[in-house]
Amino acid sequence: MEVRRKLLNSVEKCVDEALEGLVRSNGGLALLRGHRVVLRSDLENIIKGKVALLSGGGSGHEPAHAGYIGMGMLSGAVAGAVFASPPPGSVLAAILTLWKGGASGVLLIVKNYTGDRLNFGIALEQARSQGVQVDMVIVADDCAFAQPSKAGRRGLCGTVFIHKIAGALAEKGCPLDEIVARVNEATKNIGTLGVSLSPCSVPGCLQSFQLPPGEMELGLGIHGEPGIKRSKVASADEVVKTLISHMTDSSNKSHLSLKSGDKVVLCVNNLGALSCLEIAVVSKAAVHCLEQRGVLVVRVMSGSFMTSLEMAGMSLTLMKVDEEMLRLFDAKTTAPAWPNLSTASLSGRNLFIEPEEKLATASDSCNEGSLSSVIRLVLESVCKILLQQQEELNALDRAAGDGDCGSTHALIANAIQEWLQTSKIPGNLDQLLADLALLVQERMGGSSGALYCLFLSAAAPHLKQNCDGAAWAKALHAGTEAMKRYGGAEPGDRTMLDALCPAVEELMKLSTAPPDGHIAILQSAVEKADLGAESTRNLTARAGRASYIASEHLTQPDPGAVAVAAILKAILSALKA
Repeated sequence: MEVRRKLLNSVEKCVDEALEGLVRSNGGLALLRGHRVVLRSDLENIIKGKVALLSGGGSGHEPAHAGYIGMGMLSGAVAGAVFASPPPGSVLAAILTLWKGGASGVLLIVKNYTGDRLNFGIALEQARSQGVQVDMVIVADDCAFAQPSKAGRRGLCGTVFIHKIAGALAEKGCPLDEIVARVNEATKNIGTLGVSLSPCSVPGCLQSFQLPPGEMELGLGIHGEPGIKRSKVASADEVVKTLISHMTDSSNKSHLSLKSGDKVVLCVNNLGALSCLEIAVVSKAAVHCLEQRGVLVVRVMSGSFMTSLEMAGMSLTLMKVDEEMLRLFDAKTTAPAWPNLSTASLSGRNLFIEPEEKLATASDSCNEGSLSSVIRLVLESVCKILLQQQEELNALDRAAGDGDCGSTHALIANAIQEWLQTSKIPGNLDQLLADLALLVQERMGGSSGALYCLFLSAAAPHLKQNCDGAAWAKALHAGTEAMKRYGGAEPGDRTMLDALCPAVEELMKLSTAPPDGHIAILQSAVEKADLGAESTRNLTARAGRASYIASEHLTQPDPGAVAVAAILKAILSALKA
């Protein structure tokens, strides 16, 4: 097995460089020289007379803990090596800096791991011996083990909630003993449980544990410590249900007591390597599962809050709250890693805004006009030729794309045929084009559908007042320009424009030609379209999917251009008839 590659400069310096990167990226943070300690950069103006909060632990859990430094949260954080407790000397240096900076006391917030308890405890005792008012709270929110060992429940992502509650109390000016009492009470109402789909690895080392493909581990620690059960990977809904059921199972001595009517804050924490999409799906599943139990979800944090390097997994943290606890949770903070959450209660609210009613189309209420019978013949002719050429267009597209050009055009042909049977044909041509644009948008799909929709939508307004040759010329020009503007292609790029643009250029003559000359112009336009489509054999594709294929493999005409030529030919045929 190989050591996993990581985007670092040096295994030995990665923690120091990461801390410097965080500080360089946030003007409110500063490093304590000679130590892996991050502090607020404005300590002299902020903490005088208030309790300072200090947390920390091994690195590899970013953004914890330095990301939670700021007004309303931590005053500082001490970092150890990756997954290793920080040395007591650095913890003591941070305590003394805060105390001498004018803090009325210092509270250490420590996750329940032996190394952290020992090293923060040493620093605490040494600080007290120097007259510092300092105390410690231990966070142990792990709900994994039904029978916890003597070491007790592990400290997990619930620690971040304690940072926030303690920070809000300190910002209010509460004394140290009151903060300790209220935070210790809050820890009793927090529970966390996680699941992993893959292990992580400390920089320069092999993976911390092995998981067979297709398996997941329930209840593991944030350093890769063993969990309580392995099973086959299940759906997000099933995993969430399993987690919440175990967390709240009264037979589990580590459980969080939760009943219908309770209000909770939920944290969906990415352990490192899940995508944002996956975390959003898990968030939806977790809120739904809790609401089904009658639990009121008042806030949701969703993202990366206490990670385990690149572990592919997530944890759920629940904190039961009352109105006072919720006010503390909502209190303002400048900590860079704390999310900007809404203060609106989430359970029971309406999730949806109803869309505006679609504008009524003319075909909903119009009477067929004098042109309706001609329009019907034209559309039937276009549908017929597109259906006839479906396989030919697909065959051409297989050489240049995904082989569905004919099928895509057949979709709109079938949709138009259905529309002709169920709808009245508008007598005014601008509404006809608008109706067809909407039909193409809803039923055709693909880039061809988008381009036809653009063409029809841009052309329609020019036929609102008149439908003479000049109006048609303006409409066709506007439609073509819209395709070029939004599609990014030009004639010569081996696209449908190579057939359409020469045809439209010819059709611009409609603006000055007498009505009895229109058919001849259309005939000439069809010929130009045919020539343009045929010319794409020798063009290099510079737009669309075909542009990714080597020119020597493109020996057939572009299917989109062939389809445009066929449509124009069908229109001419129907009008002649």
